[in-house]
Amino acid sequence: MNKAVEGVLYTGFPSKEELAACPGVPTAERMAKGPVAVIECVQRIPCNPCAGACPFGAIAIPGDITMLPELDEELCTGGGSCVPQCPGLAIFLVNMNYSEEEASVEFPYEYLPLPEKGMEVDAVNWAGEQVCSARVLRVQEKESNDGTVVIRLAVPREYAGEVRSMKPPPKKEM
Repeated sequence: MNKAVEGVLYTGFPSKEELAACPGVPTAERMAKGPVAVIECVQRIPCNPCAGACPFGAIAIPGDITMLPELDEELCTGGGSCVPQCPGLAIFLVNMNYSEEEASVEFPYEYLPLPEKGMEVDAVNWAGEQVCSARVLRVQEKESNDGTVVIRLAVPREYAGEVRSMKPPPKKEM
């Protein structure tokens, strides 16, 4: 195999080309309408929890269970029930209309310590590289999320397509 090939198998995270080819990424027109799921699943493996998580049927696995999930952007209400259900942590909720200058980005988060609402954090991309500073809008811990916390950040609009997580906040002194 050619080690120079970009991609998740070689880097641990998806390349821009892989992300652009995802059938679960909504169009720019749909993104402009309000909250919507962004499914950046790039590996064909047997998996389908996302399809069952959406009460509106906006996510489908076409054909056999190893196909990539597809988003019906007209059915997606941006409810976010799919975000914590993805075992690959590859579903995000983006709202380009959060405010005039900011978008909101929700993502699954499985690190400690948890941030607190209002905290300023370093928002990062798939590679873990800092993209921008962000403000924590919500930390959602629900029993139905099976231990996966969902964080919502406010980020400058121009970075909404890149922000996919955050650096863990510093541990509190005891």
